[in-house]
Amino acid sequence: MARRDEIGKKVRAARKSKGYTQQKLSQLTRINKTTISEIENGRFTGSFDIFERILDEVGLQFEVVQKKHILPDWDEIEALFAEKD
Repeated sequence: MARRDEIGKKVRAARKSKGYTQQKLSQLTRINKTTISEIENGRFTGSFDIFERILDEVGLQFEVVQKKHILPDWDEIEALFAEKD
């Protein structure tokens, strides 16, 4: 699942692609402009209902998928534990 900031970036991009300002989206969804800003900046911790209304209006949807566990490459591990001079 994407992190909040990643979701926020997608919401912002979808809103802008529709030509909506945050104020216009606020009017269409009846959700406070401050809440829309919080979503777009990855700081929203409110209800799923609010999130869903925003996503519907900009043409996005949630997708629940199996969590992926991605291990770092060997070079990344070596860099993490490399001794600094």
